[in-house]
Amino acid sequence: MNETKGANSDLLFNEELFSLAIVAFLLLLVMEKVKPYRNFPQKIYKESFVTNTTAFLVNNLILTALRASSLFLIAQQFSSYGLLGNLESGPVKWLLAFILFDLAIYIWHVASHKYEFLWRFHKIHHSDKSFNVSTGFRFHVFDLLLEIVYKSILVVVIGVNAYLVLSIEIIELFFIFFHHANLRVPYEEAISYVFITPSLHRTHHSKLRTEHDSNYGIVLSLWDRIFRTRKKLVPENIGLDLIEAENFIQLFSLAFITELKIRKLLSWIPKGKKNR
Repeated sequence: MNETKGANSDLLFNEELFSLAIVAFLLLLVMEKVKPYRNFPQKIYKESFVTNTTAFLVNNLILTALRASSLFLIAQQFSSYGLLGNLESGPVKWLLAFILFDLAIYIWHVASHKYEFLWRFHKIHHSDKSFNVSTGFRFHVFDLLLEIVYKSILVVVIGVNAYLVLSIEIIELFFIFFHHANLRVPYEEAISYVFITPSLHRTHHSKLRTEHDSNYGIVLSLWDRIFRTRKKLVPENIGLDLIEAENFIQLFSLAFITELKIRKLLSWIPKGKKNR
C-alpha cells in the first residue's frame, strides 16, 4: 500500500514538473519573439517551428505506443545493485544521482557526435537552420529510443528509483529549452560557469564541425571544462552544410542519408570546365 502511495506521489510530482517545463517553454517562446538575440528569416523560423513541434508530437505518440518509458520501470527491478542502491533516499542521494546522471548524458552526447551510427540520428537535431526554443524538440525518434535504453541502463548502474530519473529528465528538459532560447541572457558569463547557457549551446549548433563538436553539457557546464570540450565563440551560421529538412517526413528520412553518401553523389556530377 505504501509503495503504491509513494509511486502515485512520484507520478504527481513528475506531472507538476512537466507542467512547469511547458510553462517555461511558452514563456521563453514569447521572450525570444519579443527580443531575439539573432533575427532569422521568417521563412526559416516558421519551417523550424512547425517541423520541430510536429516532431515532438509524432515522436511522443510513437514512444507512447511502444510503451518506451516502461523500460525505466523494468530497470528499476535491478536498481538496488547500483552505486547508490544502498544509500538512504534523501537530498544527498538525489544530488549525487543528478550529478552522475548529468555526467552520463554528457558522455552520451559526446558519443553521439563521435560515432557515425549515433550521429546519423543525432544530426537531425543539428539540421535546424534556426536556433530557437522549439529546437529543443527536434530529435529523431530512433535517437530518443536509443537514449531511453541508455538511461534505463543508468537506472541500474546508478541505482536509483525510475521516478527520480524521470524527475531529472524533466529538469533537464527545462534546461534544454533554456539553452536553445534565442535570447541574450543577463549575467550570462557568470551563469555559464555553472550551467550551459544559450551562448555556449549556440556554438554547439554552428555549421562548422570544428565548432559544433563542443559544449556537450546539458545542465552543468563543469564537464566541458574538465574534459576540455568548452568553446566560447559566436558561430557565423547555424545548421549543417549538406543536411536540411523543411518538414517532419524529410526530418525522419535524413537519418538514413549520410553526409558521405551525399558527397559521393555530388562527386558524380560533372564539373564545368575552368576558363583558361
